[in-house]
Amino acid sequence: MNRTDRLVAMVMHLQGRRLVRAEDMAGHFGVSVRTIYRDIAALGEAGVPIAGEAGVGYSLVKGYHLPPVMLTADEVAALYVGAEMVRRFTDASLSAPVDAALDKLRAVLPRDRQEHVERLARQTVVLGRRGDIRIDPASQPWLLAVQRGVAQRRVLRLAYRGAGRAEETGRDVEPLGVIFYGGAWYLVAWCRLRAGVRHFRVDRIVRLEALPETIPPRPDFSLTRHLEEQQAHAETMPARVWFADRAQERARSESYATLAGEARRDGGAEFSLYTFSFEWLARWILSFGRDAEAIEPAELRERVRAEASDVVRRHARRGS
Repeated sequence: MNRTDRLVAMVMHLQGRRLVRAEDMAGHFGVSVRTIYRDIAALGEAGVPIAGEAGVGYSLVKGYHLPPVMLTADEVAALYVGAEMVRRFTDASLSAPVDAALDKLRAVLPRDRQEHVERLARQTVVLGRRGDIRIDPASQPWLLAVQRGVAQRRVLRLAYRGAGRAEETGRDVEPLGVIFYGGAWYLVAWCRLRAGVRHFRVDRIVRLEALPETIPPRPDFSLTRHLEEQQAHAETMPARVWFADRAQERARSESYATLAGEARRDGGAEFSLYTFSFEWLARWILSFGRDAEAIEPAELRERVRAEASDVVRRHARRGS
């Protein structure tokens, strides 16, 4: 953050709080206390009425408000995706306030940013239920760049590592949309290498470059229709899982298919279900701890064991 941006951010920081100590601002902005003193002096010289008392802190004089600051396209994108996640993964009481906030946001944006939001709205889909969010933000730094590519219709050059593969493949792709399902974000794009639409899991992107080339709009492509067609033609796989009684309510609420075929034993019951991904199902089962057990097929049990071994190794490293 350059100094000009920091000065504006400091005024906004003060505006949202009654009293702020210099030490707290220094920690917030990642600078020294001496730098904060210099910045406060510069703001005063620029006419910003800041009151300060030694040993107490700084505050804006009552009645002073910073004029509205325009959001960048990236900030708008972040707010929109955050709103979609709130809408999907929290209870209905927040839906109306989120919708109202987005309407107010759109109303004050310039036309180019309004169009940016509209493109994101058409090309972003969030699927799933509460309990699906297990992503590690540090493991996928490319979501914002992917969103930019979708909104700007820029060709993206990816270095991509598929599931269970050590080698990387290079792909030039034409972005069509962004979706969230099974606890992860995916880029939906036309892959020039494979000559077809593919889903690229964002946390498996190793490197990403937005090329100067842009692609024309695809009015014949609907992200929602594409997902419906994928689901209709997807090959589901049967599985059997044991859940303890105390975990069954959660399992029913989070499963994508109705749990059926109960067989009671050991303070719980076995259920039959269908899944699109044993990888996702294995991680979901592990999230129940000792309250769930993969029964069959053998591939699912092996995946659960492998995931559990990874967890043990990670904690062993931390403890050594």
